[in-house]
Amino acid sequence: MNYLKNTMFISSFYQYRRFALLLVCAALLASCDRLLSPNFESDIQEVSAGQFTLDPDHATLIFKINHLGFSTYIGRFNTLDASLDFDPENIENSSLEVIVDVTSLDINNAEFAQELLGSAWFDAENFPQAVFRTTRFVEANENSFTFEGDLTLKGTTAPVTLNANFHGAGINFLTRRNTVGFSGSANFKRSEFGMERFTSFGVGDDIELEIHVEFQEAAAE
Repeated sequence: MNYLKNTMFISSFYQYRRFALLLVCAALLASCDRLLSPNFESDIQEVSAGQFTLDPDHATLIFKINHLGFSTYIGRFNTLDASLDFDPENIENSSLEVIVDVTSLDINNAEFAQELLGSAWFDAENFPQAVFRTTRFVEANENSFTFEGDLTLKGTTAPVTLNANFHGAGINFLTRRNTVGFSGSANFKRSEFGMERFTSFGVGDDIELEIHVEFQEAAAE
């Protein structure tokens, strides 16, 4: 009888300990969640205004083009820089400049990439950078915004519309810096920038850009 009582006591003790450990783990996870995303804001009106610089480790610029009607050909540029003058209460006063290193073209095909960087396409030797600057605020819809801007590519400057979506802001627990996140999209015709090659043979003229970026508040001088 005593043996049975001892067995039941030991079993109850271990069940209680497991339950206590689960409670402790849950508390730790909740604490970690607060640590990882402290003061995270999804309402753009609550974000601090100021000068922001691009976090290059969390920046992606993808381009898409129709390939002969069979598929969408996708490439990216691995190196870019950007500066954001951000005023969340008056978005129309915000401005953006993006500088793309054309030579960082990445299409997972080194030989073809060199052809695209040649004079018949990007002519990267003479025009190693592409630059986009916003020129005018168009409209806002909650956390989505439209800006007009000028894209300079291969020595030609033409207007391009940028659609941007605000994802959130807060203190990045890794860098301890105020960070804001956006995605964006833009479309233009490559022929407007002197790259009309093969457009008459089914290679798309329309270029779709897809952007995913994080900006960090500029360090005080």
